Amino acid sequence: MPCIVIAVSGTPGSGKTTYSRFIAEHYGLRYVSSGSLFREIARERGVSLLELHRQAERDERIDLLIDQRAVSEALKGGVVIEGHLAVWVLKEIAHIKIIFDAPREVRAERIARRDGISFEEALREITERERSNYERAMKYYGLNIKDYSVADLVVSTQHLSPEAIKRIVLAYIEGFQEKYPELFYP
Repeated sequence: MPCIVIAVSGTPGSGKTTYSRFIAEHYGLRYVSSGSLFREIARERGVSLLELHRQAERDERIDLLIDQRAVSEALKGGVVIEGHLAVWVLKEIAHIKIIFDAPREVRAERIARRDGISFEEALREITERERSNYERAMKYYGLNIKDYSVADLVVSTQHLSPEAIKRIVLAYIEGFQEKYPELFYP
């Protein structure tokens, strides 16, 4: 089994989940989503995603649980781990760290279409989630998640088609694979 660990982060609506799944499938890697675990916890507690963000601002155990799971999965290798803090939390473990981003309005349009909500509602949700994610990262870890210097690759998803973005990501990973084939073929 490959031992490569790829961490993917990005802003809400930037495409991080879509491209993380693509990478995992393309390279035959496991896929772990911190966001899915966060949503699962919200469902279990019977609260909205935004309400769980508010709870997480008061209770660091929520974020710590998710981030400990990410570290545990990364240590097993052969995985793409996607989450808002993945590239920062896994910076010493992940071999490749990728961040996806796009302007807030572009992301709000995507989320509105995807979730069947108004643009205004999507924009409010994104703004609140980003504020909460930023404040919690600073409070619990001292991390500035607006500083993308930790990433190996930062991709703007604003102007390119999904297929073009996939080609960019594959080109980077394939270049990495040429240099470190042992991580892909043990």
